[in-house]
Amino acid sequence: MNAYWLTPLLLIGSNILMTFAWYGHLKAPAWPLYVAVLVSWGIAFFEYCLAVPANRIGYASGAFTGQQLKVMQEVITLGVFAVFSVTFLGEQLRWTYFAAMACLVAAVIFIFLPVD
Repeated sequence: MNAYWLTPLLLIGSNILMTFAWYGHLKAPAWPLYVAVLVSWGIAFFEYCLAVPANRIGYASGAFTGQQLKVMQEVITLGVFAVFSVTFLGEQLRWTYFAAMACLVAAVIFIFLPVD
């Protein structure tokens, strides 16, 4: 598969896992903190198994710069978290969330503009 497609797909998968690692335990407040940490670390291992190859493939192929990978990852993170917060945590998205997303989308546009 082409690095232009594989990299963002792997980043989406890694962000789904990391979102559960960082925030999934919020639905289990009775867990002792050490259990939440251990479960989160277990999930994070698999997140790294996707994130590291995603960044390596994207960068080594010449498809993306390090800066482009970072900004792309941030936008993916915000998008994944929006879905997670509504579906898993039962929260509502406010206009401020959409404003923040618009700023990050602008960052993606800027980072992908040609420099020449």
